[in-house]
Formats: sequence, structure tokens, C-alpha cells
Amino acid sequence: MKRILIFLLFIPFTTHLLAQPAFVTKGKIEFEKRENLYKNMAPLDDDNDQGEDAFTAAIKKTLPQFSSTYFDLYFDDSHTLYKPGREAGDVKIPEWIQSPANGNIVYNDMAKQQLTLQKTFYGTTMLLQDTARHIEWRITNDLRTIAGFECRKAVGRIMDSVYVIAFYTDQIVTPGGPESFTGLPGMILGVAIPRINTTWFATKLEVTPITTADLTPPAKGKKLTAEEFKKKLKDAMKDWGKYGKRKLLQVLI
Repeated sequence: MKRILIFLLFIPFTTHLLAQPAFVTKGKIEFEKRENLYKNMAPLDDDNDQGEDAFTAAIKKTLPQFSSTYFDLYFDDSHTLYKPGREAGDVKIPEWIQSPANGNIVYNDMAKQQLTLQKTFYGTTMLLQDTARHIEWRITNDLRTIAGFECRKAVGRIMDSVYVIAFYTDQIVTPGGPESFTGLPGMILGVAIPRINTTWFATKLEVTPITTADLTPPAKGKKLTAEEFKKKLKDAMKDWGKYGKRKLLQVLI
């Protein structure tokens, strides 16, 4: 009787272990990118909406406060391809309000530490070659469950002063993530950038065979180096004033 009781007590424990995802080396992750449109209509240095003009107030009445766009991240053990996914719904956001990064395609060859990025900026498509972005991460003890995976929080900084909060899991061993965020000991399943009021969180993982076609780098667009692209943007946006600062950050993520 004692042995039977011990066996019965052990069953839930073993079932729990079996239910945990195994270490994953390839598959497809869906990310929801969520943006606070109201906040992003304010100048970068005026996030409290002080002095909001009548035009901005009128536009807000026609739009939801938050917009969602979806992206798919295909990955194997040393490559990722991040690109637009399914449509988000019936609400149409004017192009001039949307994030200019909503059409990004990012290919990351982690073995070579090289990125290929396709970015479309108000009708112009550009193809960038760059080295992998280096981020000094500080890993914390905070935990959060995302898409069924226990993730650990890390804090980093890009472009000198823009703070990034990320959550990664070492159960997905590929050290990639949405956009060009990498460099943690596992897959990044969540990113938040308070400066541009935007988050990226995984909604689901599909453990599915990945083919060469799924990981083909983008090839469309005018070829530029990352520095040439940055200079081109700054020249194009020099007259956009305080409102252009956030748009510039959104493009350069």
C-alpha cells in the first residue's frame, strides 16, 4: 500500500516534467508588436502631451490608443529571419502615424555575426548590410512567463541613451530575437523600449521543420551601409523638428 501511495504521488511530478518544452533549436515564433499611438504623436521630449494642439486631439478621436502588428521569426541553430506576419485586423492606421519599422525584414547570420536588413521608409526600400548589433546586457533575477516559457529579464542600451528591456529563455537555444536584438544566452521572447512606447512579445511557438527558403535573406532595395542609411535619414528628417526624433529612433531600431 505504501509503494502504491508513493507511486501515485510521483505521477503528477513526472507529468509536469514531461509537459515542459524540450530544448528547441528550430521553429517559428509569432511576435505581436504593440505601440501606444497617442504617446507617439507627442514630441519625444513632451510625453505628457502638454500643449497638445487641436489637430492632434482630433486625430486621436479617430484612432485606437494602441495598434498591433504581427511578425514571424523563423530560426535554426545559427540563423534567424524576422518579417511581417498576419494582418492585425480591420482598423486601418494612416501611414504617417504608423511606425516606419512595420515592414522590416531582418536576417541574422549569427555564425558570421552579420545582419541583412530590408527597411522601407515612406515608399523607398533600402537594403542594409551590417555587423550584428552589440548590446551590453545586464541580466537580472526577475522572471516572466511568455508564450509558455519562463523568461529572465535583462536590461540593455542602444544608440548611447535608449534603454531596452528584454526577456529571454534558454529553453530556445538560438540567441536571437525580434528585429536585430540578440546577444543573450537564449531566444529573446519579449522586448520593451519605453522611449518609443513600443513592445514586442511572442504569442506562440511552432516547432516545425525549417527549410532554406524560410531563412533566405532579403534582396530587394537600394544597397547601403548602415552609416550611409543613418546619414540619409538624418538629412531627410532634419526639418521634422521634435516630432522627427521619435520617428528616427523607430527607423533605426
